[in-house]
Amino acid sequence: MKKLAILTLFIGLLAFSQKSFAHCEIPCGIYGDSVRVTLIAEHIETLEKSMNQINELSKAGDKNYNQLVRWVVNKEEHAQKIQGIVSQYFLHQRIKPVSPTEVEAYAKYTNQLALLHQLLVYSMKAKQSTDLEVIENLRTTLEKFSHSYFHNHTH
Repeated sequence: MKKLAILTLFIGLLAFSQKSFAHCEIPCGIYGDSVRVTLIAEHIETLEKSMNQINELSKAGDKNYNQLVRWVVNKEEHAQKIQGIVSQYFLHQRIKPVSPTEVEAYAKYTNQLALLHQLLVYSMKAKQSTDLEVIENLRTTLEKFSHSYFHNHTH
């Protein structure tokens, strides 16, 4: 019965934590591209800490389910925040479609789309496990995207 109550609390917390705050979709002209990349990096660091805490607490003989649930919820929220920034900010607002006839620009465009998609997938994987390899994949992909995005990018 205690586990059912904890599970119910966990599901309820997840339902309320699905908000994502990236930036407005009106053309306000106030863009913080580097800030968004920094925020993603902070969320990745928080995911790593959450995974480590979950792994550590799971090893304990007398498990503290309250703390475990809190770290799982924290991990979910930060993975969702990465997805929100990637989708709402970069995909919806900042990465502009390019004609395939513009060969160099199109190659950069498709590379950025692929990297952002990888960030979305790795964020999903972070929700599903505590595998720290996912963290390394997130960091590497963010670094590649950042290099592609800021290299000769006008903003």
